[in-house]
Order: sequence, then structure tokens, then C-alpha cells
Amino acid sequence: MSLLSIIVPCFNEEEVIRIFYDEICKEAERFKSIGVNFEIIFIDDGSRDNTLQIARDLHKSDQRVRYLSLSRNFGKEAAIFAGLENSLGDYVAIMDVDLQDPPSLLMDMYLALTREGYDSAATRRTTRAGEPVIRSFFARQYYKLIKMISKTEFVDGARDYRLMTRQMADAILAMNEYNRFTKGINEWVGFKTKWLEYENVQRAAGNTKWSFWGLFLYSLEGITAFSTAPLALSAFVGIFFCAIAFFFVCFIIVRTLLFGDPVSGWPSLAVIILFMGGIQLFCTGILGQYLAKTYLETKRRPIYLIKTSEKIDQANSDLNNTDETV
Repeated sequence: MSLLSIIVPCFNEEEVIRIFYDEICKEAERFKSIGVNFEIIFIDDGSRDNTLQIARDLHKSDQRVRYLSLSRNFGKEAAIFAGLENSLGDYVAIMDVDLQDPPSLLMDMYLALTREGYDSAATRRTTRAGEPVIRSFFARQYYKLIKMISKTEFVDGARDYRLMTRQMADAILAMNEYNRFTKGINEWVGFKTKWLEYENVQRAAGNTKWSFWGLFLYSLEGITAFSTAPLALSAFVGIFFCAIAFFFVCFIIVRTLLFGDPVSGWPSLAVIILFMGGIQLFCTGILGQYLAKTYLETKRRPIYLIKTSEKIDQANSDLNNTDETV
């Protein structure tokens, strides 16, 4: 029988993890009838609630459930990478635990891979109903922007919810960069992808862990990871303002020779100096973003660190039992 790994990143999701498990078990029964087994890997990304303990309890009652607890909150990107690296399946799916990724689509995704010859089946939302209007507006503008400045294809409304072959999962693992943007990495590695559309689904329970500021920083990660256009923009801005400065130098010389009074207009001069200073700092900030990413990459720090897992807990339990016997 084939094995399908379900990778589920979790951060403070005690309210919804059991609900997710119940729903995914219904799909597991459907897959079992066609010769496919499941393993469900909960990646506890440094949760401060009972997420890890619930995952442990589920593992005790169902050996298909596995869990991996990171030593701290490394972020969703690191959690996804950890799940991919520790998955064993012939096929690998990435899902959110909040059930905004409908488990009912898994069968269609699987059939796209096994019967239609696709390497992955991905999902995108056709609507953003229920989201704050401002967040939806900026999300759409972001996708328009990154499509213009990046050679990598980005799909508006794309989710991390995706089912892929083992070959594609291994290709993603080969990109072991520290600064990760999964939506871009999935497209950069290529492979044949089928897109499935669905309307936005609200969380089954709990609250989102993404703030507007967090999403903004995440969007910058995507821009710096898959485009050098901002660097080119800063160079263009520098050339443009150098040309303007040269023009004004010529203008001041000609005005002084013809009309005299070379020192008038100091308020406008002060404004220009402040404006140019702001432009310089802006361009320096762009350069700094890319330099910071390079600095972090050269450190070669691990993407994540494991605190415990079902294997570690079992090994510790066996060791304790051995000590008690002795």
C-alpha cells in the first residue's frame, strides 16, 4: 500500500487540533479503500499551550499520528521544512490545522497525481470572504507586485495546501536555504502542478496567529528571496536624482550669471536636502535587507531544532523502564 504523509504545522492550536484529527480520519478511511495509508505529522512549532500534549495523546490512541516538537517557535516555514524532512510517505501533503484547507480536496489532489500525471496538486482561494478588507486589499496588491518583479510564477490566492510526489518533496528539501518562502520555493523547483480552486473557509476554532505586521514581513521575505528588482530600483533612483542634481546645478549657475542673488531659496534647499537624505536612506535600507539575508545564510544555522518527537519520547520511556528493571 502507498503511504501519504500529512504535514500539519501547529502553533498554539489546542482548540482545533482534535477537530482536525477527526476530519482527517474520515478522509483516511476513503483513502484506505483504494490502498493508501496515512501518517499524520503534527509539527509543534514551540507552542505554549497543550498542543504537544494533545498530539501525544492522539499518538497513543492512533499510531498513524506522529509528532515533532521544535525547541522554540521557528516559524511556519521552518515547521514545513521539518515535516518534509521527517516524512516517510510516497506522497506528501501540507495542510493547516485550522481546517481552512478542506480535507475533502485530498482525494481530488491524489487522483490528479496518480491518474492525470501531475507532480503536485495545489490550491488557491477564489474569494477572501471573512478576511479584513484591508488585509485582502494588500494581499491582492502584493501578488500583482511580485508577479511584475519576479521571474518565478506566483498564483494569486495560493495556499500552502498542496499534495506532491516524493520526488518533488525531495527537490524542495534540496533547497535548504535558511530564509524560506514556501510559496516561491514550490514554484521555483518546477514540476507539473494542477491548481484546484475553492472559496475561502473560516477557521474551525481558535484565532489566526498572523498579524498584519507579520504578513508584511513575510511578504518582504518573498520579494527579497525571489527578486532583485528592488536593488535595480535603488540604482535607477540614484541615477535619476544625480541627473536632476546636475540639471539644477546648471540652472543655478545660469540664474546667478543672469540675475545674481545666488543665496535665495534656502527653505527649498533645506527641503531638497532632507528629501535626498530620505532617498539615500531608503536605498540603503533596500541594500541592507539583501545584505542581512546574505549574512544569515552564511552563518549556516540549522533551519530548526527538535526538542522531542514520538521516537525520542519512546526511547526515553524504554530507557527509564530499563533503569527501573535494573
